[in-house]
Amino acid sequence: MPNHPALAANRVAVVTGAASGIGLAASAKFAALGMKVCMADLGGDALERAAAKVRAAAARPADVRSFAVDVGNRDDIERLKASAFDAFGEVALLMNNAGTGGGGELLGDPARWRRIIGVNLWGVVNGVQAFAPDMIRQGTAAAIVNTGSKQGITCPPGDTAYNVSKAGVKVVTEALAHELRNIDGCRVSAHLLIPGFTFTGMTAGSRTEKPSAAWTPDEVVDFMLASMAKGDFYILCPDNDVPRELDERRILWAAGDIVENRPPLSRWHPGYKDAFAKFAKGRG
Repeated sequence: MPNHPALAANRVAVVTGAASGIGLAASAKFAALGMKVCMADLGGDALERAAAKVRAAAARPADVRSFAVDVGNRDDIERLKASAFDAFGEVALLMNNAGTGGGGELLGDPARWRRIIGVNLWGVVNGVQAFAPDMIRQGTAAAIVNTGSKQGITCPPGDTAYNVSKAGVKVVTEALAHELRNIDGCRVSAHLLIPGFTFTGMTAGSRTEKPSAAWTPDEVVDFMLASMAKGDFYILCPDNDVPRELDERRILWAAGDIVENRPPLSRWHPGYKDAFAKFAKGRG
C-alpha cells in the first residue's frame, strides 16, 4: 500500500518531541523515506544525539536539522515554523508529538498541572495555529498528526492533568479535521494518533528492558503510516496485551457512563466490576 501522499521523498516533516520515543522513531522513518526532517525538542544533549542518529542513517544528512523548542511557548513554535519554511520552503507533515506526564493528581501541584497542560495541549494548539494556515496555502498534499492517548478517552483515575490534556488534544484534532474538510481545495488531512502501551522514556520508569506487553516506538510509527495510508483519522494502536476489540469495549463503556447514568469512571467502581468484565467480553 502506498504511503499518504504527504510522505514522499524531498517533502518536509516537522516533528516535536523528536529527541526520544515515538518522535525519534517517526523522524528516522521519515528520513528513511527521503524526507527532509526538522527535529524539535527541548535543547540539550538528548536532542543532538537523536539528530545525529537520524543523520547517520539519512541519505542526505544535511536535510536533518534540530531545533531547541519549548512547544508550550508560542514564540518558539513561530520560530520553528519560520526556520522550517526558510530552510526548505514548505512543510508537508507536522507531527505535534511532544508530551510530558506524571504527577498530575487532581489535588496535586498546580505548577505541574500548568506544565502538563502547557506541553501536551498548548503544544498542539500552538503547532496547529502556527503551521496549518501556511500548509493549507501551499495547495499540496499535507498532513497534521497530533499525538493523543487512550487516557484522554477513557480517563482512568489518578493522573488527571494528563487525562485532561490528552482529552483536549482529541477535541482539538477533531475540530481541525472538520475545519480542514470544509475549506475548498484544502489538501491537508488531520490524524489523531492514539498509542497503546509503548516503551518510551516517559513510560519506562525504572525499567531498562521492554515489557512483553508493550510495543516499540517503531511499531507505533509503522502502524501510524499504514493507518494514514488508508485515510484513517483515529489511529487507535493496539499493543501486545490489549487488542483493538478490548479498546473498543473500554471506550464504549466510558461513553455509556453518561448514557446509562452510571457513576463517573464506573469501570473502576467496585460495584461495576463484574458488569464491566461481562461487557468487555462482548456479553453486555
